[in-house]
Amino acid sequence: MSTNGLSANGEQLSASAPGADAGKVIELREIDVFYGRVNALSKVSLEVRQGEIVALIGSNGAGKTTTLRTISGLISPRSGEVRLFGNSVRGLGAEHIARLGVGHAPEGRRLFSRMTVRENLDMGAYSRNDRTGIRTDLERVFTLFPRLRERASQLAGSLSGGEQQMVAIGRALMSAPKVLLLDEPSLGLAPILVDAIFEVIREINSKGTTILLIEQNALLALKTASRGYVLETGSVALSGPSAELIASPDIQRAYLGM
Repeated sequence: MSTNGLSANGEQLSASAPGADAGKVIELREIDVFYGRVNALSKVSLEVRQGEIVALIGSNGAGKTTTLRTISGLISPRSGEVRLFGNSVRGLGAEHIARLGVGHAPEGRRLFSRMTVRENLDMGAYSRNDRTGIRTDLERVFTLFPRLRERASQLAGSLSGGEQQMVAIGRALMSAPKVLLLDEPSLGLAPILVDAIFEVIREINSKGTTILLIEQNALLALKTASRGYVLETGSVALSGPSAELIASPDIQRAYLGM
């Protein structure tokens, strides 16, 4: 599936490609993933280049979360290849992939509810031993999310949904990721908090972190990203620059409520 233009049923729309010198941070090649006999992902190919925000949209059950879990090593594909920073990661587990520079803020946040905010953030840096860098990144998280500084000694399970999402993103950032996988960062949040979270996502990207984003609000996701992929029943149905996806009548009908 080409990422240089909107593609569907052989149709190709013109669009400028990312710069040739922009390296591929993530590349999936013909990935198949099964849960038992259920084919969750079928021949999925996509790429994310250095410095991009790329959106992955689709209906519930389309395979979006499975895609992120495959990239971060939580699921092993039956066939196909996952490449990170230009190298195959076949056979590597989640811990090794995290050490390569992949941060993952999962759907549902998955916090350690009986640990404090600070302890959850410290867990994000478990694989690091650069104390100065850890302190710098902790201060960065507190600057991005000032409320977490105020809640540092509070149990994560007692936080509001918005605050828990801040902890989930902050914990992923504490691993000093080169690429950040975000799975439904606005799920269950009030609109004012959604705006705040996405402002932080843009800020994180502006500092050089590449982002692959799953978001239930497809329009918001595409407006935030430079490119997007549409998953349908485990396969890439469409891909292309965000502006062309937003303009597509099929996308408008299916995902944008237009």
